[in-house]
Amino acid sequence: MTYLVLCAVFLAVAIVAALLLRRGAERRPSLAATAIAALALVVLTAVFDNVMIAAGLFAYDDARISGIRIGAAPIEDFAYPLAAVILLPHLWARLRGRARAGEAA
Repeated sequence: MTYLVLCAVFLAVAIVAALLLRRGAERRPSLAATAIAALALVVLTAVFDNVMIAAGLFAYDDARISGIRIGAAPIEDFAYPLAAVILLPHLWARLRGRARAGEAA
């Protein structure tokens, strides 16, 4: 299995889970806030992954990555922060709504 396939599965699960969490939520995450968080996480991932790869902390098998890189970091590394940006705000909104419903009871 290549990293790209693994990342595609990971992103698909995050998207489906976010859509399921979104249903019935009283407040949805702001698109602007989500975009700012995504930009910040992509920049941080680019910086820190490049530093860690340059320091020799880890490496990737070239046969298992797409070959597209941002600096030394393969593009597949950016799937995980994007999945977090997709999933976590929806999870937070859902859990926050449950907490408020529990307080009202």
